[in-house]
Amino acid sequence: MSTLYRNALRSGQEAARAAVLDCAIGLLVEEGIAALTIRRIATEIGTSTKVLYTMFGGKDGLADALYREGFARLRRAQQHVPCATDPLAHLTRLGTAYREHALAEPAYYRVMFEQVIPGYRPSADSLAVAASAFDASTEAVAACIEAGVFRSGDAHEISKLFWAAAHGAVSLEIAGHFPPDTAARRYEALMTAVAQAFLAQPEPTTNQGRTA
Repeated sequence: MSTLYRNALRSGQEAARAAVLDCAIGLLVEEGIAALTIRRIATEIGTSTKVLYTMFGGKDGLADALYREGFARLRRAQQHVPCATDPLAHLTRLGTAYREHALAEPAYYRVMFEQVIPGYRPSADSLAVAASAFDASTEAVAACIEAGVFRSGDAHEISKLFWAAAHGAVSLEIAGHFPPDTAARRYEALMTAVAQAFLAQPEPTTNQGRTA
């Protein structure tokens, strides 16, 4: 009998693994964390719990795989942002892509940042995978410094400040605190304000982007 797992397995082990992760994240979206069990996933995708235990080692291994997959997807989204001649414009595009990706993958976003899976704590290796998702942002900040757009500073630390601002705004939007008709404008205004703090020659402040 054909099952989701067997169909995916025809394309190889990586395809089968991806199908399991898709099933797991789908259950998380539709039914919540209580549905995220090895037995339930095995039933949904049409394989045995033994196969999943072999693949992931258990629920902690599955959680780690979801965590890594979330950041791998974010990394790919950042890498696919078209380069711009202006380094600040490129940094802005990366920020926009971060928001768009988070809104498109809210379940992964929760796994990545909200400790939604009880008891799961990422390993040092998984944290390194997560950090690599922001390499493009750090490189863009470094380019801004090298071009004289930003004043001298630690590109890695400055990139983290951009991330902190972006993450805060996106989390509020996902939680419903920023209405859809104002969220993009608020996000753009926040990113502009953060960039303003590092400009080599700060521009005069305005009320642009202000929302009641």
